[in-house]
Amino acid sequence: MAKWLNVWRYNLNAPWPMDPAEGEKLQEMMLSTIDNLSKTGGFLEFGFFPDGIGRYAISTGESKDNLRRAWTFGPFIVAEVHEIVPYETGKEVMRELFKAQAFGAVE
Repeated sequence: MAKWLNVWRYNLNAPWPMDPAEGEKLQEMMLSTIDNLSKTGGFLEFGFFPDGIGRYAISTGESKDNLRRAWTFGPFIVAEVHEIVPYETGKEVMRELFKAQAFGAVE
């Protein structure tokens, strides 16, 4: 099962409500969705960046699961998606590549 890091930013070009009460309602709906995803295992971790527009989420699952989570907040959020390769797996791959390069086996 893959592990994902999504870096989220508010889409400032999205059709945000102009009425402050409607804006608050939308924010509460989004926070409620994040709470639900956190409680049900959709997010392993969710946090905020101090810039005021950035967030991050760490989750597991298949790419289709991650796509669904990212699109849940559209068009108001734009997600930068990164699959996380565990350290031991990355270390093994890097050693194989370095060894192959040392012996001229990398194309």
